[in-house]
Formats: sequence, structure tokens, C-alpha cells
Amino acid sequence: MKSVDEHHILSVKDLNRYIRMKMEGDSRLSDVWIRGEISNFTHHSSGHMYFTLKDDGSRIRAIMFAAHNRRLPFIPKEGTRVIARGNVSVYERDGQYQFYAVQMQPDGIGSLYLAYEQLKQKLEGEGLFAAERKRPLPLFPRTVGVITSPTGAAVRDIIITIRRRYSQARVVLYPVLVQGKSAAPSIVKGIRAMNAMKEADVLIVGRGGGSLEELWAFNEEMVARAVYESEIPVISAVGHETDFTIVDFVSDLRAATPTAAAELAVPNAFEVKARLHQLERQLQQGLQQRLTRSRERLAALQRSPVLVYPRRNLLQHAERLDMLKLRIQGTIQTKVSQSRQRQAVLKQGLIRFNPQVQVEAASRRWDGNHRQLTAAIQSLMRKKVQHLQSEIRHLDALSPLKVMSRGYSLVYDEQERKLIKSLNDVQPGDLVNVKVSDGRLQCQVWGMKEDNDRDERNGNEL
Repeated sequence: MKSVDEHHILSVKDLNRYIRMKMEGDSRLSDVWIRGEISNFTHHSSGHMYFTLKDDGSRIRAIMFAAHNRRLPFIPKEGTRVIARGNVSVYERDGQYQFYAVQMQPDGIGSLYLAYEQLKQKLEGEGLFAAERKRPLPLFPRTVGVITSPTGAAVRDIIITIRRRYSQARVVLYPVLVQGKSAAPSIVKGIRAMNAMKEADVLIVGRGGGSLEELWAFNEEMVARAVYESEIPVISAVGHETDFTIVDFVSDLRAATPTAAAELAVPNAFEVKARLHQLERQLQQGLQQRLTRSRERLAALQRSPVLVYPRRNLLQHAERLDMLKLRIQGTIQTKVSQSRQRQAVLKQGLIRFNPQVQVEAASRRWDGNHRQLTAAIQSLMRKKVQHLQSEIRHLDALSPLKVMSRGYSLVYDEQERKLIKSLNDVQPGDLVNVKVSDGRLQCQVWGMKEDNDRDERNGNEL
């Protein structure tokens, strides 16, 4: 029997986990739409929904957590045919794969809902829903543009509400189709025409409630982009409070109903008047309080000693004026005295630094320096002359000519290059030159005799 490698043996939990990781790593299974009929439906007290999706050939267990099913636009029940979006994974404990739903719609509008979701994701990715691009509405619009069907209840609700709340505003209606294949181009034309006219301060685009198919014109991409490109702020008013269209996300403000759109577009005139009356009362109260304080201040000033006894106050100021005058005079005299002293010091400085005085002082210094330099040079010259004469006498005493004048002579070799000082410097027959005090003798060595007296002298010295 073949042995089994222990490292290749998996536990049931590890196997289920491996299969779960494989399924969750599959991009096709991580975001999938499926169609089926709900059976075994249970809405747990925790809020989670447990059910089975089945068709004629198979079934799969499914779960939709409370965080996702709170946004469902309908109430699921046994036997309802739906399309659901979610991912497939494995519940490790039971080893059973199941479908985890995050969105769900009745099957009757499944294709439209898919198109709605795809367009919504596309436009959101392009930034058409960005909050920072949404513009504030004018507080007191003069003209409200309404783009809707001229025969529906929505336009009547809008006009009645605007007239009731703010009769000063003018309503301009641009009639369009709001249902059918031609509705989207008609709405786009209306938005662009209202922008071209430049009359409206705010636009209301919408219609009354209806099914998804009836509201589909407001989910068209061309309508969404027309709203996005509008230079006039747009309020969307499509359907009822629970109806959401692509236009709602692109517009500057969404209203739950056409009536709510009219209420958002214009202020309430009664509220504005009440606010104005309140501000008027506050202004009157403020003016009255300020007038009262001014009167009290005026009365206090009238009772003040300055006004009751003006001469007394003037005398006090006159006395203070005299004191200030004396202080000013003393200060002026002090300043004048200091200025004169400073002027005298400056004058002395100017005299001391007068160019003529400087030149004369420099001339005197130059004359003194010239005399000192001349005396120093003469003294140095005398010393140098005396030293030179001394050196000359010393050289004269050491001069060979002086020695030769006493009967001595100098013996050179034939070329007169070398002075002969010893018998070893010549050989018998050599020519020599003998220099005496008054000339030269050319001689030849005929014989050589060593001086014995020199040896005796050397021996005595030793």
C-alpha cells in the first residue's frame, strides 16, 4: 500500500477555506447578477434575510445582510421573481457555497435597473455627482424656469406653490415630453433653451411619480449631461420621495416632490415679511436705546463743571498754560546754551583741523625730519669713511706688494696659475715665473736643495 505524505492531508476546515479563497479570488464570482425565484424566505430578527434562489433547473442558498437590505425599494416575499447582485463564497462551517446579495430588484424591471446602475457608476466615476461642483440657489429669484409637461399635475403644484409663497417671482414654463422615447431629447432641448434665453435664475426639472419605465427619461445619459452643463442652478423634482433618478444625483439640489421643489426654489414671502418686521423692531429698539443713551450723556455733559463753570476751567487751563510757557522758555534756554557749547567745541575742532594749520604743522614736521635725516646721513657717512679707511690700512698691511717691497718675491709655475710654495711643486728643468716688486723674472730650475734649518725649526717646535 502506498504511503501517504502527512503534509498533503488537509482538514475539512482547511479544505473548505481553500475552496472559499479560490471562489472569492475569481473575478467572475466576486460580482455577479443572477435571476431566480425566492423560496424559503426568512427575515431574521437581526435584520438579515435568508432565502433560496431557484429556477427550473437548480437552486442556491442566499443571504442578504441587514446593512444591504435596508435600502431595498420593495419587500421580498415567497415566490417573488428577482434579479440580485452579489458574490459567491463558501460558508466554511457547513462546507456549502452560497450567494451573498448586496442589491436586489423585482425581475420585471431587471434590465432597466442594470442599465441604471451601470450609467450611475459611469457618471459618478466622471465626477458628475461631486458635491463640490453643486451651486447654491439664489435667495430671492426673480424668474423661475419650469421644465416639465404642461398638462400634468406637477406643473400645477409648482405654479400654485410659487404664487402662494413668493408671488413676486415670475414663472416661465418650457413644455416638454416627460415620458416615451422622445422625452429625453425634449428635456435636453428645454434645458439648453432656458440657458440660452438667460432669463431664469433657477430651473425646476421634473414630473410626477410613476414606474421606473415611466421615469426612464430622467435616467438617460443625455439628460444627465445637459443638467451638468447648465449654467443655471437646477432643482430636480422627479416622482415621489422614494424615487431616485440619475438627474437627482447630477442636479444642484434634489426635491422629493414637485411641490417641494417649488418650496426650495423660492422663499416664503410671509416668513420674509415676518423676518423684516422682526429686524425692523430690532432696529427701532436699537435706535431708541442709542437715543436714550445719547440723551443721558448729553444731560450728564450739561451738568458737568466744564459747562456750568467754564471760566473756572479756563483759569485752570490758563495757569497750566503759564507753567508750560515757563517750562518751554527754560527748555529753549537750555537748548540754546547747549548748542553754543557744542558750537564752540566744533569751532575748536575746525580750527585744529584747519587745512592751513595742518599744512604749516606738516611743514614744520618735515623741516625737523629733514634736519634729523641729514644729520643722521652725515654721521653715518663719517662712520662708514672711518671704517673704510681702517679696512684699507688693514688690507694695505696685509698686501703681498707691501711684503715684496721689503725684498720678498712670489714664484709661480710657467702658466702663472699656481703659486709654488714647496720643492714638491716643481722639478729640475721646469720654467717658473718670479714676481718681484717692480716686474717678473722668467727662470728655469737648475737644482733643488732642501732647507735643513726648516727641519730643525720643525723639530724644535715638536
